[in-house]
Amino acid sequence: MKRIAFYGGSFDPLHNGHLTIARALTEVFELDEFVFIPAFHAPHKKEKKPTSAFHRFAMLAVATNDEPQIKVSKMELDVPERPFTIETLTHLKNELTETEIFFVMGADSWADITTWREWEKVLTLVNIIVVTRPDYEIGFAHVTDEIRARIVDLRNGGQWSVISDQLEADSDHQPLTIDRIYITDAVQIDVSATEIRQKIREKTADWQRNVPPAVVKYIEKYKLYI
Repeated sequence: MKRIAFYGGSFDPLHNGHLTIARALTEVFELDEFVFIPAFHAPHKKEKKPTSAFHRFAMLAVATNDEPQIKVSKMELDVPERPFTIETLTHLKNELTETEIFFVMGADSWADITTWREWEKVLTLVNIIVVTRPDYEIGFAHVTDEIRARIVDLRNGGQWSVISDQLEADSDHQPLTIDRIYITDAVQIDVSATEIRQKIREKTADWQRNVPPAVVKYIEKYKLYI
């Protein structure tokens, strides 16, 4: 069965942290594909107007052009009237019936998950990968017992394939047909798109070290964030 991870967000702009997540999770979870899904306008960021969807999609495309396993989807850009994650995941679940689906979120999203529309359904519809970040304490008290029972901790070097084998052999665990929530520290990088935008506005040159070269050229060519 094919294994694909989807990572939604504004990507405003795409930075090295995003790409590092894509590459690391592709290896740890033995993915066939990793797909970025840029949001037309994130529902939980209504007060913040993002850079145009065209530019954000283009930056993702140029940065991943030489990465055959990493792709970019326009599915949320094409239907801006359906911005919620539950709608995206339901569509993917219906379309990719022969695929093991993983949805990627960061530690901040995990902390705020109970504010999402139909959040419990989001966490049980497909496999979830929560990517921690350095020096950030991740908690589990805010979710229900049913959700906590699905959590598999892959921190400290855990590999998806090893844990899956252990789950299959351990009758005390839920069946593998139950989608899981994997907590991973596979990516130890903390880069902020907000800080990058601020540095560009302030003409601080070191922003470029946190952004893929192709995206640096794109930002400079089209004078974004100034």
